Amino acid sequence: MNIVVIDGQGGGMGKMLVAGIKEEFPGAMITAVGTNANAAMQMKKAGADRAASGENAVVVACRKADIILGPVGIVVADALLGEVTPKMAQAVGACGAKKVLLPVNMCDTIVVGVEDLSLSTLIRAAIEEIKRG
Repeated sequence: MNIVVIDGQGGGMGKMLVAGIKEEFPGAMITAVGTNANAAMQMKKAGADRAASGENAVVVACRKADIILGPVGIVVADALLGEVTPKMAQAVGACGAKKVLLPVNMCDTIVVGVEDLSLSTLIRAAIEEIKRG
């Protein structure tokens, strides 16, 4: 199973996702893709098998992903304070992988009707979604 975790800014969410996935699925190949180098580095430190950053890294990783995880903003051009380019959002949205998106209501991307949960609760829910297949 090739799991791609995409995150930006400080990489905190991605770091928590990688650590949680490694614990539950030790055999999974985790590719961490940061919208910036710092986010990629944080996810690599958390145990990602490989890491890269930037627009083309997102595009290439999406081609080979079975599952993509990240904040909902990864499918919205200019989200994460402008770190998500239109090409990144298109690559994530158009790929055939299962997408597990965490509804983090930040950076002017608000998902209404969704309960405001802590990041750790969202991480656990994302991992449970992966378990369901």
